[in-house]
Amino acid sequence: MHVGSEQTDRGVAALVGRMADGFSRLVTQHLQLARLEIAEDAKAVGLDVASIAVFVPFLLVGYAFVCGALAAFLATWLGWAGALALVGGVNLVGGCFGIFRAVSRMKSRQMMDDSASELSRSMAALTTARPRDAATPGVNTLKDTTDKVFKESRDGR
Repeated sequence: MHVGSEQTDRGVAALVGRMADGFSRLVTQHLQLARLEIAEDAKAVGLDVASIAVFVPFLLVGYAFVCGALAAFLATWLGWAGALALVGGVNLVGGCFGIFRAVSRMKSRQMMDDSASELSRSMAALTTARPRDAATPGVNTLKDTTDKVFKESRDGR
């Protein structure tokens, strides 16, 4: 059966249009997911920073009193200079360790990990062609009783 070229062209144009529409929808959904994920990550980080900011003054005041008390206790054996130096050195080492740990945690946090994985899955789906099964004939092929394959020519004649 002969299919007119005008009908074929409209069919191909419609398929290309639907494919472009689907691709546009996919990109839009990826952008929406990224926007939601950025907002969620920013909200989580903001809440963490706010909770730290609320408790920092209490921590500093309490810490200063504990360090003063420790220095006063050690001053009987080391003198005031030695006690203050020892307490200050321990604080420096502990502070450097805490900052290093916090920075390494920040570096290891995966931002927008859901968007990245969804984008990777979409790209993999778009770039990998499904291999055709050799046992099943193509769209425009016919078999007769002798299993001889008849293929339609490109121009449909």
